[in-house]
Amino acid sequence: MTMTATGVAIRVDGVRKRYGEVVAVDGLSFEVSLGEVFGLLGPNGAGKSTTIDMICGLVRPDEGMVEIAGGAPSEARSRMALGVAPQSLAIYDALTARENLRFFGRLYGLRGSGLERRCDELLEFVALSDRAGDRAGGFSGGMKRLLNLACAMTHDPAILLLDEPTAGVDPQSRNSLLEAVERLRDQGRAIVYTTHYMEEAQRACDRLGIVDRGVMLDVGTAGELIGRHGGRASVVIERASGQERIETDDPVREIERALRADDHGADRALGVRVERATLETVFLNLTGRKLRD
Repeated sequence: MTMTATGVAIRVDGVRKRYGEVVAVDGLSFEVSLGEVFGLLGPNGAGKSTTIDMICGLVRPDEGMVEIAGGAPSEARSRMALGVAPQSLAIYDALTARENLRFFGRLYGLRGSGLERRCDELLEFVALSDRAGDRAGGFSGGMKRLLNLACAMTHDPAILLLDEPTAGVDPQSRNSLLEAVERLRDQGRAIVYTTHYMEEAQRACDRLGIVDRGVMLDVGTAGELIGRHGGRASVVIERASGQERIETDDPVREIERALRADDHGADRALGVRVERATLETVFLNLTGRKLRD
């Protein structure tokens, strides 16, 4: 696995990309270190896909710089350090799981017994050893996603781009994929992870960048983002007459106040709960709550 001397695997610095009158990415900057999962979150049209394409070297920025493993995306050494698992599955349904891995391994120069050992390692890693000889077309959605991840890893890259890696899978497969991502991070790889699932992002990602209209709105851990943009907690009191909601910085004080007031009133509290901000709250507060195409 290729490593960089500084520990910074990906550096995106002030990149801009315009398509005609549309500014897809507008001055975006962030870094991803080895041993880190960096979540890239944003609504449709936020610029995530264009950013991923620039990191891959498929698109050149109009301004700014993208650096992978210390080099430009166009350099062969940088490309060898990068593995990509796209949202549109990059596997062949007519091939078996092992044949898919052999194909991608050969593209990266693996041959003979070394290639077979790598296929065995990856099939075991994604728990598909017992389906190695089965055609991928017969796999469930979750199994295809796992094979898609394995194919991205055939050349043992230090850096992985995972674009919606759990899209359309069942809860068990999602958990298997998230556990695989956690193991890859623990191996010291740098991972860029895009997803629309907020709970998944909070579990999988060490840091998160929220992007909208091509601009990085904020970067931080889930806890930091919630603290900065989540707003105050809400105390919800259920009464016979209806629901009372109180926004507060001190939920305990509000609960005590409500319960003390109950001693002197007929409309007593039937239940009390505290609702705290989540990553989804942060996302909606930063990007807006209107539907987009």
